[in-house]
Amino acid sequence: MATPYPNYITPEGFAKLRADYDHLLGVERPRIVEVVSWAAGNGDRSENGDYLYGRKRMREIDGQLKRLSKKMKDAKVVDPRHQPDKSRVYFGATVTIADEDDNHRTVTLVGNDETDVDAGRIGWGSPIARALRGAAVGDLRRVLLPAGERDYEVMAIRYPD
Repeated sequence: MATPYPNYITPEGFAKLRADYDHLLGVERPRIVEVVSWAAGNGDRSENGDYLYGRKRMREIDGQLKRLSKKMKDAKVVDPRHQPDKSRVYFGATVTIADEDDNHRTVTLVGNDETDVDAGRIGWGSPIARALRGAAVGDLRRVLLPAGERDYEVMAIRYPD
């Protein structure tokens, strides 16, 4: 499914995708190929657990490599440190927002492949990120969430140095 916006990713996020790809291709896959080759030499493959598991694992690794390769190919690396207008919320911004009950929350807008809600890193395509795009300090934004609509006020915006 195509997204209506580029697949933005931070340099750190891209490096992680690359490291995952390199690990699978350079470490995991050769290890499994070795196991499958050894198991194939042991005779009857139909009841050989090492062979059957190894082939299944190799297909999984190949699928992961294909997905990672596509993500890296489609990714548009954006370094938030070079954002020319740091007074508004754009990709890579760390934003402190407050809801109607004056509960403060700090989130960083990152690529959808880098999302980690527990660490406050929300995907660029998430409802909150879409609502915050282009906002300045003091702006009020309404967000449609599964639990209903919520209003958030932008309290602070910062970018990495």
